Amino acid sequence: MQDNNNLQGNDGTWSKGKVRQIRGLMVFGAILVLALIYSNTIYGGAVLVLEMFKPFLYGGAIAFVLNLPMKWIENKLLGKWHGKSADKLKRPIGIVGAILFLVVVITVVVSIVIPQMSQAMMKLANEVPPFLEKTAAVLIQYSQDYPELKTQAEQLQDLEINWQGIVTSVAKFLKTGVGSMLTSTFSVAGSIIGGVVNFFIAFVFAIYILSQKERLGDQGCRIIRAYLPKRAAEQTLRVLALLHKNFSSFITGQCLEAVILGMLFVIAMTIFRMPYAVMVGVLIAFTALIPVVGAFIGCAVGAFLILIENPMMALWFVIMFLIIQQLEGNLIYPKVVGNSVGLPSIWVLMAVSLGGSLFGVVGMLFFIPLLATGYTLLRENVNKRNGVVVHTTSVSQTQKPVAKPQKTQKVQKKKR
Repeated sequence: MQDNNNLQGNDGTWSKGKVRQIRGLMVFGAILVLALIYSNTIYGGAVLVLEMFKPFLYGGAIAFVLNLPMKWIENKLLGKWHGKSADKLKRPIGIVGAILFLVVVITVVVSIVIPQMSQAMMKLANEVPPFLEKTAAVLIQYSQDYPELKTQAEQLQDLEINWQGIVTSVAKFLKTGVGSMLTSTFSVAGSIIGGVVNFFIAFVFAIYILSQKERLGDQGCRIIRAYLPKRAAEQTLRVLALLHKNFSSFITGQCLEAVILGMLFVIAMTIFRMPYAVMVGVLIAFTALIPVVGAFIGCAVGAFLILIENPMMALWFVIMFLIIQQLEGNLIYPKVVGNSVGLPSIWVLMAVSLGGSLFGVVGMLFFIPLLATGYTLLRENVNKRNGVVVHTTSVSQTQKPVAKPQKTQKVQKKKR
């Protein structure tokens, strides 16, 4: 009887709430139909808007990455500084320190990988011809039992490739070609100028965000609370805080995992006297920033370089890679990093597959924290519907489901 009264009034007509609900559904349906009809126009407009705001999006991404080392510098290194002058100096020192840290990391990676890669290419020029001759000799030896191999062996033996010239050109390009190419292109290509301008705008915007992040955060909270109902505003702020936590935890966890994995490879390859230990370790650490598949890219490059010098050692390198991957993934990473985003492995694989198919490597990096946020919200909603209360003191804390008591507390109304 009470439900019917909610739907209809005393005179049999629909209530205002029901009319408002139906009106909202009709408006939503009309908007959805228009969006489908003009989907190409909407897509073109969205691309244009994204292109206009691209420097600011890049600036936000740079600020988010730099914020992690900046917070560490402010809280750990300068945490004992107190006073008005110290508080004013913490932020500039933190920003400069974070930028220097990022520049040093990039410089170290480039200075280690490029020279050793160039050296490996030069060695490749000397090792490939004898390697092909040995392979052809083996094929000719077995061609008596397998005649179909004879043709391939003769073709391989007659193959003449100027490996020295090719590798010398590649090595020269790695050393000086990139800089000269950019220098010559910069004078004639307007796209390079636009890229430099966009990077400068993004960098300045990132510095502004870092220097005023508390003020910008407070302004954003006030805007959300001003234009949304109280419950919707609090829920929106909570979701944004959860997104920030998941993205920060994911980036920190990936970087720490990459460093640990690279160090393990350098140590193991040095112990077993494998070539290119430092270069392969740095390369694997750098590619391991790509979730799931990144380390295997570094493994493929390292195995190819070792294969030219010693095929049997390349096989042992692949076996060592699989062992270290299992050790790091199952023992070290959970203890050192923990469940950084609280996402099960199958969901991580789904996020990497979805993000990679839609947006490439960037999608892989973004979809894991996004899916982790959705997973957390879905888990809370499922717990709520199943009668499990989730006590949350703050968004940053881990939420533990607690069994709902059988007797519910009734709110006593104040007697007038």
